[in-house]
Amino acid sequence: MPGGDARETAKTVTGSFEDFPHLPELPARGPGADMIGRTLGMLVEMYAHVEPSGWRISDRPGRDTRRAGSWLGEDLDALEEFTQGYEGPLKVQAVGPWTLAAALELRGGEAVLSDPGACRDLAGSLAEGLRDHLAEVRRRVPGARVALQLDEPSITAVLRGQVRSASGYRTHRATDRQVVEATLREVIGDETAIVHSCAPDVPFALLRRAGAAAVSFDFTLLTERDEEAIGEAVEGGTQLFAGVVPSTDPASAGLSDPGGSVMGVRTLWRRLGLNPGTLAESVVITPTCGLAGASPAYARAALAHCARAARSLADNPE
Repeated sequence: MPGGDARETAKTVTGSFEDFPHLPELPARGPGADMIGRTLGMLVEMYAHVEPSGWRISDRPGRDTRRAGSWLGEDLDALEEFTQGYEGPLKVQAVGPWTLAAALELRGGEAVLSDPGACRDLAGSLAEGLRDHLAEVRRRVPGARVALQLDEPSITAVLRGQVRSASGYRTHRATDRQVVEATLREVIGDETAIVHSCAPDVPFALLRRAGAAAVSFDFTLLTERDEEAIGEAVEGGTQLFAGVVPSTDPASAGLSDPGGSVMGVRTLWRRLGLNPGTLAESVVITPTCGLAGASPAYARAALAHCARAARSLADNPE
């Protein structure tokens, strides 16, 4: 979300999604509030600090790690305030192990992705840190059924060997699909997990095998070759978080027609031969990606529009 006011944002989110609120992220506050820094602040016995090139592993916790923890605490305080007595699903986000490994630097400056042992250590630390974080969320909002979203925008690049080295002159070798899948499964554990990627060519089948109960994606980037995997996902009980609402302001004129926003979802359903009656339980309507680059007014409008579009889809699945 845009801006830096945790209370105001929590109020907006809980008001827009009365039956599916989430813990917002506010990256405009600076390093430690960004998605990478926020997740690094959750790690157990692994630390990082900010270099000009990005986040780098440290020997001990420092100012940047403490700042990340402080902001997360502030966000949890605000969420707790506006979810008093709430019972129902609640979503929290963190960066997944592969996008984190592609973004975090080893002490020498190369990505963690370049070192299989470091990748394993990072995934283990993340898994433990997330368990602690989710336990804290459940303590603060005891009526919540917590869903964990893992943000993995780099996962396709990791699988294809497209993550650039520190020099920029080469790329890191592709990571074995079985290793990617097993690591995700370890981090997901027994949690109800959504894996999100707003990049093209989301590996739907791999994410399902890794234990994702839902896959979140930019619907506008789908191609025909994605359709078979989506059909199999739906028939296998996987939920789809379809990003159909623009995540930045210029398209604000497109928020006047909730039914039009989900027309593509209805069309895809018909093309796949799926039962229209399952749309409401199979699909969640979301923005195409995060709203941090939007104006506060547009972000509020986009959230409200998602809710209206979802109601349109449920009321008129055909």
